[in-house]
Amino acid sequence: MLRIKLCLVFIVLILLPLFNMSARENVFQKKNIKIGLIGKSKSNPVFIAAYAGARVAAQELGNKMGVEVSIEWKTPEIEDANKQSEAIESLIKLGVAGIAISCSDASTVTPSINKAVEMNIPVVCFDSDAPKSKRFAYYSINNETMGKMMMAEMAALLGEKGTIAILGGNKNAPNLQARINAVINELNNYPQIKLAENGVVYNEEVPEKAAEIVNKVQTSLPGIDGWIFVGGWPLFIKNALKWSPGKVKIVACDALPSELDYLENGYVQVLLAQHCFLWGYKSVELLLDKIVLDQMPKETFVEAPITRVTRENLEKWSMNWKKWLLKEAVYK
Repeated sequence: MLRIKLCLVFIVLILLPLFNMSARENVFQKKNIKIGLIGKSKSNPVFIAAYAGARVAAQELGNKMGVEVSIEWKTPEIEDANKQSEAIESLIKLGVAGIAISCSDASTVTPSINKAVEMNIPVVCFDSDAPKSKRFAYYSINNETMGKMMMAEMAALLGEKGTIAILGGNKNAPNLQARINAVINELNNYPQIKLAENGVVYNEEVPEKAAEIVNKVQTSLPGIDGWIFVGGWPLFIKNALKWSPGKVKIVACDALPSELDYLENGYVQVLLAQHCFLWGYKSVELLLDKIVLDQMPKETFVEAPITRVTRENLEKWSMNWKKWLLKEAVYK
C-alpha cells in the first residue's frame, strides 16, 4: 500500500510541472493576440485609414486590457472577393484570435467566415456586411440613412430641379447597393429632378478608373447637373475632375484628406463623412471585448456616425485626421 502511495506521489511530481507549463502557455497565448484585418483593396485609402485605426486600437486597448495585440493586414491589392476568402483561410492557418472584414461580395466570403467561426475564431464585419454569415457584429453607418442624406443634399444644391447621375462602385457590395437604392427612393420626393439615362454608373474602386468613367459619362451626357458619389473614389487623386469648379454639383461619401482639397476648391459642395479610422479601431475593440472580456455588443448592428462636412466646418473636420494620424505615428 505504501509503495502504491509513493508511486502516486511520484507520478504527481512528474506531471505537475507539465500542468504548470500548460497553464503558463495558456496565459501566454492570451497575452499575445493576433487579429486579422481584411479591407476591400489596398488601393482604396479608406481601408488604409481603417488599418491605421486598428493599429492604434491594438496599442491603446492592448495596454488597457493587459494584452499584447498585433494586426495581421491581409487586404488584397485590388478588390477581389475570392482573394478575401483566401485571406481568411490564411489567417485561420496563422492562428489569429479574431478577424475583421469589409466584404466585397457577401455570398463569396460567407463560407470562409463561417469556417473561421466554427473554428472558434470570432468575426466582425465593418463597412460592408455578410448578413447571412456567422459573424457576431457589424460596425457601419446606416447606409439607407446615408443614401437619403445624399439625395436631400443634392436636391438642395440644385434647387430641386435638374438631372443627376450616381457613381455606384462595386455592384456586388451590399453597403453600396443600400445607398444607391435609398438615393433612388428619396429621388421620388423631387419630381423635377430626374436620373440620367443609365444614370447609375458602376466602377472598379480604383481612383484613376473611377475618375476616368465619371469624366467619360459627363462628356457624353453634358446635361448632368449633379453627381452623387456613394463612395469618394475619384476624389482620392488630384486633378480628377475635368470641368470648372461648381459647374457640376457633387455630393460625395467620405471625407479623407485628399477629398478635402476638392471641397476647399469648390469642385465638391458636400462631403458626408464616414469615420474610416474608426472602422479599424472599433472592429478591434469589438473583437477584444469578446476575446479578452467575453463581452458581446448589445446589438449585432453597431451604428457608426455620419458627419456632414462643408467649407464651413472643413478645418474642424480636418483636425480629426491630424489627431488620428498623429496617434498612428506615435505607435509605429
